[in-house]
Amino acid sequence: MSWRWAWGVAMALVCCSLANAREAQWQSAWVSWVLDGDTVQVLLAGQHDAIKLRLEGIDAPEVCQPGGAASRDALIALALRQSVQVDLLAEDVYGRQVARIRRGNLDLGAEMVRTGMAWAYRYRVGSGPYAKLQKLAQQENRGLFAASDTAMAPPVFRKFHGPCHGP
Repeated sequence: MSWRWAWGVAMALVCCSLANAREAQWQSAWVSWVLDGDTVQVLLAGQHDAIKLRLEGIDAPEVCQPGGAASRDALIALALRQSVQVDLLAEDVYGRQVARIRRGNLDLGAEMVRTGMAWAYRYRVGSGPYAKLQKLAQQENRGLFAASDTAMAPPVFRKFHGPCHGP
């Protein structure tokens, strides 16, 4: 294989990566409700109706599973009735908008994983952008990982117990 061919392939990969990259489009919002450890309702600036947002890059326990209430409470402490910045990315299979959310310089998804209140996760990809933070939380037995025998990733929980159902 020639160095020119290898160089061409490398440049094509870089160009494709740059073409797929997007600049964040942050919007002001206010968190009106926290449904669980990875889902909130926000009112975007200038809008009249709240929308449901799923935090990108994380998966928190179901509210009915061990650690679910603690995870929800952690996100309540971080975000409820707070002004935030939202970068809408996509829509998930449940019709929720997937977004990065930050309060000031604090990335809420990263903070949930860093404190052990959620798993690093990206749909159909695996561990997601916060994998190193999760590994550290597990090593330091933070949050859900303090009792490693009961920390069950949400997809595994749903497989064995089904989804949570409200009253």
